[in-house]
Amino acid sequence: MATRARFDERQPGWIEADHTRVCGVDEAGRGPLAGPVFAAAVILDPARPIAGLRDSKQLSAARREALADQIRECALGWAVAQASVAEIDELNILQATLLAMRRAVEALTPVPTLARIDGNRAPRLACAVQTLVGGDALDPAISAASILAKTGRDALMLELHRIHPAYGFDRHKGYPSPVHLEALRRVGPCEHHRRSFGPVRAVIESGVLPTLNASAGRLAVPGSPA
Repeated sequence: MATRARFDERQPGWIEADHTRVCGVDEAGRGPLAGPVFAAAVILDPARPIAGLRDSKQLSAARREALADQIRECALGWAVAQASVAEIDELNILQATLLAMRRAVEALTPVPTLARIDGNRAPRLACAVQTLVGGDALDPAISAASILAKTGRDALMLELHRIHPAYGFDRHKGYPSPVHLEALRRVGPCEHHRRSFGPVRAVIESGVLPTLNASAGRLAVPGSPA
């Protein structure tokens, strides 16, 4: 069952009244057509509160980056993990997201005794689990995890843009924007596209398409010089 709670910056969610050590967990990148899905887990330090924690989607890119630096510096523990495009296509996006969440929690030091997870689905974990619908806007530790997952994934998509500039990953981070969909139809998918997602699968099924030179980001039509 999912739980709803009130956002309270004064209660950062590290040690509860029953001495439970809590980590917040959130993901980034379930909806894009390209790139891995990320997850982060954060245990905040009540002695080093971080002002301004919010759902990452409510923050500007500059503010997210500034808060990410604070979280990494001030948190008692944090970890960022991912599930690959291959895992997404093999498992499905939900199961791959839960896998990334599990990897993030298992990488945490100190070890949490309770994982508070954004949404209504949770991975199997060694610790207790609590789901929280809308948790990225309600619980500071989940907000912190949201910020680390989002900034980590955005940084990777900027790296992929440098390799594959034709898609505009720097602008949409792999989400199905009109610019991305047009580039996908024109260029065809690269190795970082999720073949199990409808728009990518439709392009593949449409016939022989150009491929992208991964090292230089140039279009290379089959049968022509790269």
